[in-house]
Amino acid sequence: MTQYIYYVMIYCLSFGTLLTFISSHWLIAWMGMEGNMFAIIPLMTKNHHPRASEAATKYFLIQAFASAVLLIATIFNGYTKDQWEIAQIQSSGSIILVILALSMKLGAIPFHFWLPEVMQGIDLTTGLILSTWQKLAPFALLLQITHELDPLMLSLLGFASAALAAWAGLNQTQLRKILAYSSIAHLGWMFVIVQQAPQATIYALIIYLLTTTAAFLTLKESSATKINSFSLSWAKAPLMAILVGLILLSLGGLPPFMGFSLKLAILEQLSKQEMHAPATMLAFASLISLSFYVRLCYFAIITLFPGSTASKTSWRRKKKQDKITLATVATAAIILLPIGPLIAALIHYTI
Repeated sequence: MTQYIYYVMIYCLSFGTLLTFISSHWLIAWMGMEGNMFAIIPLMTKNHHPRASEAATKYFLIQAFASAVLLIATIFNGYTKDQWEIAQIQSSGSIILVILALSMKLGAIPFHFWLPEVMQGIDLTTGLILSTWQKLAPFALLLQITHELDPLMLSLLGFASAALAAWAGLNQTQLRKILAYSSIAHLGWMFVIVQQAPQATIYALIIYLLTTTAAFLTLKESSATKINSFSLSWAKAPLMAILVGLILLSLGGLPPFMGFSLKLAILEQLSKQEMHAPATMLAFASLISLSFYVRLCYFAIITLFPGSTASKTSWRRKKKQDKITLATVATAAIILLPIGPLIAALIHYTI
C-alpha cells in the first residue's frame, strides 16, 4: 500500500466516525459506520499475509451482519413509531436489536469471538485503531439512546464481558489476544454504568483510550507480539521494559496509576446507585484480569520466558516511531491520577 492510499484510508476512517458523531438520523449514522468499516479493511490487509486476509474477512462478515441488524432495527422503529431520530427510538424490539448490533460491533460477550482472532491477524498499528478509534462510533450511538435502554440486558452483557474476558485472558501467550480480551473486559465495565451515569462512561472511555494507546505504542516500539519475544525486551531496552510494565499495571487498574481512576469512577457511581452487589462482582472480575497483566510484567522484567534463547532477536529496527506521541500517552497513562477528578468534572460540566 502506498503512502497516499494509506492516508486516504485514514481520512475515510476518520470521516466515517465523525459523520456518526454529528448525525441525529439513524440512516446517516449507519452510513458513517459503513464508511468507517470499509476504510479499515484495506489497512488490515496492507501486509499481504494470509492471516491478515483471514482477519479482514472475519471482520467484514461480522460487521456487515451487525450493520444489517442495526438497519433492520431502525427500519422497524421507523415503520412502527414513525421516528428516524436516534434519540427517539421507542419500539422495544428495535431497542433490543440495536443493543445486540452495537454489542456485536464492539465485541462484547457473547459476540466477542471475532475480536481476538481479528486482532491476532493484524499488525499492532491497525490493532490500535481497532481497539480505540473503532469503538467511538458505536459508543456515540449507545450514549444517545441511554434513556431507552434495558438496564437488565446491559448489566448482563457487562458482567459477562468483564468476568469471562478476564478468565479467557489468563492462558493466552499472544499479546494482541491479551489486549483484545482486555478491551472486552473494559467494555463490560462501561456497559454496566452507561445508563446510570453516562458522564462516568465517557470518562472511563477516555482513560481506556489513553492506556490502551500507550500499551500498543510501547509494544510496537519493542516489536513484541508474543510473550516469548516480549521477555527479551529487558535485555534490549531496560527502560522500555519498565515502561511497559507500568503501563500494563495501569491498564489493569492498579493504584496509583491513571487506569485506577477508570474503575474507581465506575465503582463510585455503582455505590451511589446502591448497586453494591454489581460493584463487588466487578471488583472481583478486576482482580482476575489484573493477574494476567502482572504475569506479563513478570515475564518482561523478572525472568525470561522458557526457550527464549532459540528465538530470533531483532537487535535493530529499521524505522522508529514518533517518540513525542509515545511519551505523551505513556505519561498520561501512568502519572495523571491526581488530575483525574478535574477531568471528570470537566466532562460533567461540558456534556
